[in-house]
Amino acid sequence: MGNCFGSRVKSLSRSTTSCSRPGTRNGSFTTSTGRLSSMESNSRSSSRSNVSPGDGRILESPSLRVFSFAELKAATRNFKPETVLGEGGFGRVYKGWVDEKTLNPTKSGLGMVIAVKKLNPESMQGFQEWQSEVNFLGRLSHPNLVRLLGYCWEDKELLLVYEFMAKGSLENHLFRRGAAFEPLSWSLRLKIVIGSARGLAFLHTSERQIIYRDFKASNILLDSNYNPKLSDFGLAKNGPTGEDSHVTTRVIGTFGYAAPEYVATGHLYVKSDVYGFGVVLLEMLSGQRALDTNRPSGQHNLVEWAKPFLSDRRKLASLMDPRLEGQYPSRGALHAAQLTLKCLAGDPKSRPSMKEVVSTLERIEAMKKTKTKTRGRSSSEAKDTTTTAAATAATARPSAQAHRSGKTPPPAHHRHDSAKPGARRLS
Repeated sequence: MGNCFGSRVKSLSRSTTSCSRPGTRNGSFTTSTGRLSSMESNSRSSSRSNVSPGDGRILESPSLRVFSFAELKAATRNFKPETVLGEGGFGRVYKGWVDEKTLNPTKSGLGMVIAVKKLNPESMQGFQEWQSEVNFLGRLSHPNLVRLLGYCWEDKELLLVYEFMAKGSLENHLFRRGAAFEPLSWSLRLKIVIGSARGLAFLHTSERQIIYRDFKASNILLDSNYNPKLSDFGLAKNGPTGEDSHVTTRVIGTFGYAAPEYVATGHLYVKSDVYGFGVVLLEMLSGQRALDTNRPSGQHNLVEWAKPFLSDRRKLASLMDPRLEGQYPSRGALHAAQLTLKCLAGDPKSRPSMKEVVSTLERIEAMKKTKTKTRGRSSSEAKDTTTTAAATAATARPSAQAHRSGKTPPPAHHRHDSAKPGARRLS
């Protein structure tokens, strides 16, 4: 989550207003139970919703379970160290178990697995990010957005309860090494970026545009089938209204992913998210981090260094992730690289919309499937684009591997780590 907000987060509906800090009360929250006034248990079954483009919807009021602190202590075995899934700027994330129907805590190993994010009292991040997560993610429903199940607010304790994402973050699978993180195939990478793009497109095409503002590999979580879901809405912000092209806000986010116009001026466009998507797409192609000070001088910033490789098929082969072992269609990779360049355009007006990004990626995926079917029908086409890519990549691999560091980050799950090589938060 980000460090702070330049202004108070506005709720998505009149019925859920901004809330004050713990220890006070207003029309939306009461400190005696930590309950949103619009989230009484009987409202969960009667909340109306607005149909939004795609497969998602936006609820008129959050539909969340209000957990007591005692319930979450029981679900996580008193927040024992062995239940820790990861740790980020907000605090630690614990693994817990609840009954699938009632969401009441159950014994370890029984029922449904959940992820419980608990605020570290000493964290610079906190209440406003927690509030933003409830106000935004509590009302958004889409297959490619992580599901917020509920929250807890008792005294100074602030917690969020999510569905458990068994495969962890995309960041882990792209950059970590070890038996637990097998290299992602080309088809899986496409599946992940397409799903992520759909989630972002849903936010951008909702009745009131939502700017995610923190699109990065560590915020893309994967379920047991590698279906991607966007997580952490602590920096999310309502988009411009009327004739406005942007909103002006304090610059916060993560270096390497934040759009240049936002970093330079504080002007946040809907297409500022598209730039962040382009960075992740580049990470997916190259297997390298957006920022890494362990790389040779001149290569610390991936975008600045890699741009010349993206428009040339021969140069692109030396950029591609060696862990793919050349097993990708070179034509599809080139189209993905060209899309990456468009997303990374310096002028936000020149970037495609996320809806256009989804369409392009789906065409690339269809292209791959067509090639596979063609190969199956005719053995004379054995030397196809995939074989060509493998041969080219094998030749280029020594130079590509020379750019990579052997260091890996510590384990993480359901977290947003700022301890990556060269990674820094904007504030």
